[in-house]
Amino acid sequence: MFTHNLNPIIFDFGILSLRWYSLAYLIGIIFGWWYGKKIYSKISKKDNKNFKLNIFDDYISYVIVSIIIGGRIGYVLFYNLSYYITNPLEIFFIWNGGMSFHGGLLGIIIATIYFAKKNGIDNLVLLDVVACVAPVGIFFGRLANFINGELYGKPTILPWGVIFPKIDVQSRHPSQIYEAFLEGILLFFLLNIFFNKTSYQRGKCAALFLVFYSVFRLISEIFREPDSQIGYIYNHISVGSLLSFLMLALGIIMYLRVK
Repeated sequence: MFTHNLNPIIFDFGILSLRWYSLAYLIGIIFGWWYGKKIYSKISKKDNKNFKLNIFDDYISYVIVSIIIGGRIGYVLFYNLSYYITNPLEIFFIWNGGMSFHGGLLGIIIATIYFAKKNGIDNLVLLDVVACVAPVGIFFGRLANFINGELYGKPTILPWGVIFPKIDVQSRHPSQIYEAFLEGILLFFLLNIFFNKTSYQRGKCAALFLVFYSVFRLISEIFREPDSQIGYIYNHISVGSLLSFLMLALGIIMYLRVK
């Protein structure tokens, strides 16, 4: 059993500080840019098309902005709307409350469709690239959630349970670690093995990302404590579970329809 006493701040020099959560985003973005260009280049060769790699550099800036805006709006709408209606200025305080994965994903999809249309690129190709690299960002994000002591799990008697003193003295599932493994490591290998071992079909990786992420998130939600301000919306279904069911249905439909 482990008692959580980790500091979410790496260093603090007064006017300059760095948090693990910020570092997680930074690592995810840098890796996404580097590895994403490799995937983009491979798709160009597999699909016998001459993609301009410099366009991908521009695309990354759209992804960064869409994650932040979409993730924040998603959190406000899906998880704490009543609070932000009465405190609208706090919507801009992204360090207070957090962001929603599903909102960030929706933001990326909208930004990708816009960017692709603007530059004459197939949006499914860009979404395939995002699907292959996103699990790494998710992995580091979930580790940061654990360090922050947030998104913790339900009480457990298992030996690897973690006590989060800022919450209570109960031993809880380290659900953030479960998610880091499932939505990060396992999802990354599944998608990249599929991409590298099969002939390229536009949109397939993106569809499989939706399917696999949803399944892994639904598994994780079994062990994860629902958000305190909402709880379960019906029986034992959380907001995250509901959004994942919708995402799963979309992924299945997309996989069957794309060619």
